[in-house]
Amino acid sequence: MAQFNPLLWRGFLPPRSILMARTLVATPTKLEPARPEPLSSISEELGDCRRCKLCESKKQIVFGEGNPQARLVFVGQSPEDDEDLQGRPFVGPGGQLLDKMIEAMGLRREEIYLTTIVKCRPPTNRIPEADETALCSPFLARQIASIQPEVIVALGQFATQTLLKTHEGITHLRGRFHPYPAAGNQELSPLIQVMPTFHPSYLLKTPSAKKEVWLDLQEVAKALGISIPKRKS
Repeated sequence: MAQFNPLLWRGFLPPRSILMARTLVATPTKLEPARPEPLSSISEELGDCRRCKLCESKKQIVFGEGNPQARLVFVGQSPEDDEDLQGRPFVGPGGQLLDKMIEAMGLRREEIYLTTIVKCRPPTNRIPEADETALCSPFLARQIASIQPEVIVALGQFATQTLLKTHEGITHLRGRFHPYPAAGNQELSPLIQVMPTFHPSYLLKTPSAKKEVWLDLQEVAKALGISIPKRKS
């Protein structure tokens, strides 16, 4: 922007007008922070998605649900049978176990946000393929940018590797926080931390891993300043 030179305007403008003009030019305009994109707009754009081959076998899209301003977001791999039928995330046996873990943290399902990397159930609940993930994960990135949580709990290896853009295994990554890579590109977003842990469906097959998951969730509660209720004896 060109600098305002008061000498050029002497004799043409009264002194007070020159002073006001110099003040206006010298004072930078303060930009208002951009408002986050609402989840409803993202869901509307996703629509009855036909972007990949998963649309051929799914019954309905499972977008996600919960508090649109949640401090804590849980992200899984993809919908399974019960989720595909109901159109809601984490409502099957694994989801029921997750609900109990959330309650043990002193939280309610309505206070957090639950979603998955891929929004349609893959056939036989297989791991989503690269093209399916590439087409669907941008919608998750927009969900996270909309919610702007403080912590994301990545449930299972697939969710962890996709969110952190890594090939390292869940056993090596779990138990400590990792910065969410996309957060560095969100100028107005605070740093988002990702806590990888085992998926609830894995815990149903391997109950001995529940202790490790509980340790991970305690770290999440501590980071959020949540006081975990004492268990009844």
